[in-house]
This record gives sequence, C-alpha cells and structure tokens, in this order.
Amino acid sequence: LLYAAKACGANVHAYYVSTPFQPQFELDDAKLLAESLHADMTVLPFDVLTDKVVKSNPKDRCYYCKNQVFGGILKAAKEDGFTEIMDGTNASDDAGDRPGMRALKEMKVLSPLRLSGITKTALREYSRNAGLFTWNKPACLATRVPSGISIEASVLKDVEWAEKSLSDLGFRDFRVRVYPDPASGDTKPDAPWCAKLQLTEDMIPKLMEQRKEICALLKQRFTDVTLDLVARTPSM
Repeated sequence: LLYAAKACGANVHAYYVSTPFQPQFELDDAKLLAESLHADMTVLPFDVLTDKVVKSNPKDRCYYCKNQVFGGILKAAKEDGFTEIMDGTNASDDAGDRPGMRALKEMKVLSPLRLSGITKTALREYSRNAGLFTWNKPACLATRVPSGISIEASVLKDVEWAEKSLSDLGFRDFRVRVYPDPASGDTKPDAPWCAKLQLTEDMIPKLMEQRKEICALLKQRFTDVTLDLVARTPSM
C-alpha cells in the first residue's frame, strides 16, 4: 500500500506501531522498506498488553487491539496534519470473521486494497513483482496463542525466538503455535508452554530429517514439541 501511494505521488506518511505482537525484525523491515521507498515513517511504541481485555485474549481481541493501535495512529496523524488514514486490509479478509475490521469502520479507516478487490494472493504477487521483500509477511504473533488463553509478553518472545530459529534452519512459510502444557495443570502466567509446528507439506520431509535437532532446540524454551498433521496452505 505504501509502495502504491508513493508511486501515485500521494502525500503519504507511514506509521509503525511497535507492540509485543510484532517481532523485532518487523520493525527493522518496516524501516528498511520506508527508506527504500523514500517515505517518511514514525515509530509509535505502544504496549497493547496493558489493556486487560487485549491481554485476556478473547475471540474478538483484534477489535480492542485495533482500537488501541489505530487510536494512537489517528492521534499522531492529526498532529502531523493528515486527515485520512489507510490500512492494508485486503479483499481476502472476511469482515464476518475479522473483529478488527469493525474497529476500522468505526474509526473511519480506509482500506483501499479491500475496496479495490485485491486478494491476499494477488497482493503477494503484485508485491513480489514490484520487488518488495515484504511480499510474504506473516501475521502478528498474537495469533499464535489460542483464544481465551491470556497473552504473556514472555511467551511471545519465545515464539519470536522459535520462528527465527527455524527460519535460520531454512524453514519457510510456517507458524509456531503455542498452548499451555496440559500435563502441568497450571494456568499461571509463568506456567510451561508447548509448541505446535504448522508447516506446508513440502517442509514436512525436511522436518523429519532434522527432527531430533529441532526438538532439542525448541525444548530449550518449551516443554513439548508437536506437529500439526494438517499441512498449512502455501502463501502463494
């Protein structure tokens, strides 16, 4: 979206809200992208986990999170003299299953990609053809924790570490989901967590080849490591 706005000659300013839900590389990549597009960008640090509802992680968590995040963006944009806010929601995002989109509508945030009928698949293709290294970005880290389970900053850090570790081993297009260890019977914030790997089908043979290494690695932070046998659909 930023690339298209710059290509159209729009007077645009990028805002990145830095929260525990984004790994460090996302901020690094955002800065690099803005620099490569010669776009101004402001980083807005914000701890969304101070909101008790967001932290409790209900099914509509995204609604409350978007309210916090875009509330901060709207305030900063207004101070910078901007009156219109746009986000990257696309046509593949189902409004009926996306509580966050309700928040965007209430705050009058525009979603040009969605309004133009651009799907997630098409968006990745357009971005890749434009030479943007951000063409296959993953979803935020909060999606790795099951709804109804309190989100802890510490486990998000563990997820970030685990996904980076697997990326360094050559894995692509995967997720490390987490859930409280049922064997512990503990629901406290510092209770042990298990990791569940979601891979595309072509990555499963690689996992089997490196199974012992990966289990030993991830058990540094998690009490158990499991594999989701329902393979992820590739991003492209």
